[in-house]
Amino acid sequence: MIAEDDEKQAELVRRYLLREGHTVTLVTDGRAAVEAVRHRAPDLLVLDVMMPRIDGLDVLRILRAEAYELPVLMLTARSTEDDLLLGLDLGADDYMTKPYSPRELMARVRTLLRRAGAGSGARTGGPGGGTAPPVDDQLLTVGALVVDPERHEVTVEGGGIECTPGEFRILAAMAAEPGRVFTRQRLLQELHGYTRYIGDRTVDVHIMNLRKKVESEPKRPQRLLTVFGVGYKLVAPAAVAGHGDRVS
Repeated sequence: MIAEDDEKQAELVRRYLLREGHTVTLVTDGRAAVEAVRHRAPDLLVLDVMMPRIDGLDVLRILRAEAYELPVLMLTARSTEDDLLLGLDLGADDYMTKPYSPRELMARVRTLLRRAGAGSGARTGGPGGGTAPPVDDQLLTVGALVVDPERHEVTVEGGGIECTPGEFRILAAMAAEPGRVFTRQRLLQELHGYTRYIGDRTVDVHIMNLRKKVESEPKRPQRLLTVFGVGYKLVAPAAVAGHGDRVS
């Protein structure tokens, strides 16, 4: 599904998607996008930020609040850090800044669809629905942090926290191998399945958001650590002291 009020842009994207064999639904305002997702359950939504009636960020906020897990690729003319943070916080899986290459857009669409699998548009647990396959069928425990891949749940000190799909993929991958240092490139692979088109800043934004959720003092992390010049690793707080890496 394409939600884009610029007719030329929408038609260009539609033609490229049709050329790759996709069935395409086109809507031109935010309210129509919400209703169309509810009724059609698309496998992926290409969502423009600046739209009439309801903007793209509010569309995303509504869909995630209603537990729709379909991948969302946002198109935006904005490129500030605050806009990126907000989009990722709300649950966007990927973003592109206008002007963009249609061929690059198709590459990202292919990757998101591969990761999500069929039927991703339905709500979690809804009829005919489903989400991407779980990372594992066992609980992933790192100290007081527990990741449940099957239920897509995270708890810290016994309390549940809300994670976007991208944040959950990063956290689940790191919790499966506690103490391992993950490069930004590896985490990009976990997020999108490719590293060619997305900058390292996307990973840094996800890590910053995760620290706000899993750390008691996000500016002095004890779980989600930076290994300078390499990447990040997830540890139990008691394991921080005494290791040889330079971390923060």
